[in-house]
Amino acid sequence: MSNDNIKIDDIKDQNQPKRLDPKSALDRLKSGNDRYVAGESNIINHHDGRADRVVAQYPFAAILSCADSRVAPELLFNQAAGDLFVVRLAGNFVNDDGLASLEYAVEFLNTSLIVVMGHTGCGAIDAAIKTIKHDAKLPGALPTLISQIKPAIKQNLLESVNTGQKTPDALLNNAIYDNVKNNVQKLKDSEPLLASGCQKGEIMVVGAVYDLSTGRVDFI
Repeated sequence: MSNDNIKIDDIKDQNQPKRLDPKSALDRLKSGNDRYVAGESNIINHHDGRADRVVAQYPFAAILSCADSRVAPELLFNQAAGDLFVVRLAGNFVNDDGLASLEYAVEFLNTSLIVVMGHTGCGAIDAAIKTIKHDAKLPGALPTLISQIKPAIKQNLLESVNTGQKTPDALLNNAIYDNVKNNVQKLKDSEPLLASGCQKGEIMVVGAVYDLSTGRVDFI
């Protein structure tokens, strides 16, 4: 077979299980978080199944999460190793590398659900707000991080100036939620893989914010 004739299906795992429907995947995450919040998480022996996972992985959901050390998707959703395909970076925004990773999960691993998950008290977004407010100059690649989060912040800064009613805490919280919503929409609009999958109902992209104090994930 020449390279010109190779199709994407030729390099996929032919033993891959059927894609779980997105709603069932979302319900599974919600149930896991309910157990976590209630202090009733299933005890998971991560040694079990390790040999099987050498052969393949079958994650039912992908999580675009902040890199914050206090946010651990497998724990807060009470899922085992191999259940979640996790992409993490400060500020939980979509860049080219993260997008490619999520597309890989959908196209090659049959993942049906993508969750963009921010969290309360996000240090990356708080730093971005202060940087934009004071027009600070940052070293290294940090300006790139700020530029990705900036759209969610600018809208809320403008509203804060116009109304004079938003406290710093409210500004941060609103920016966290808007940042999640902006990146959910970015993924939904991403051609051709994710946009097509969403339109066909094969995959779902949703937003969420994890509350550090309660452990609850608020799906939005």
